[in-house]
Amino acid sequence: MTSRTRWLSAALSLAVVVGCKQQGSAPPVRSTGTLADSAEQVMFNVRTLLTERGVQRGELFSDTAYIFDDNTRFELRKVRATFNTATGVKDGVMSADRGRYNLRQQLLEGFGNVVIVTNDGKRLTSPQLRYMQGLNEVSSDTSFTLVQPGKTLSGIGFKSDPQLTHFMVKKGAKATGTFVLPGQ
Repeated sequence: MTSRTRWLSAALSLAVVVGCKQQGSAPPVRSTGTLADSAEQVMFNVRTLLTERGVQRGELFSDTAYIFDDNTRFELRKVRATFNTATGVKDGVMSADRGRYNLRQQLLEGFGNVVIVTNDGKRLTSPQLRYMQGLNEVSSDTSFTLVQPGKTLSGIGFKSDPQLTHFMVKKGAKATGTFVLPGQ
């Protein structure tokens, strides 16, 4: 072996050793826990029925569910729920980025880009919404917009049935289009 080959071999060995000893950046570490860290169970591709006295009032779907409080509170991701009439006929769909379902209270809440679309073409959007299964009522205390064929209604807070037919605005109602006032 010539001195040049030895010198090249030594330089290459030194480069390998130095390269192996260099420290890269440390992996990122989350300073707070995640839902999965404290959940009793984690489920994927969830589907469950929402029933009231033996009648299917809806169906709940979620990409991910984190289960807490002795299997009574579900923190949901990418939520979709269908609403049914008192006779069990599907008549609307709610979707949201996140959700929470409380089994004891029969309360479904949607958070982030909440949208309800009914079979007759009504579309309600809000950043937050509650569905109280026992009362068959949807409500919110924040801004909303309800769009129907030829009409738009917006405001702060509302109460309604899931079909959006009996609608009460809490404050700041603004409307465009033709509306029939109660008693007329």
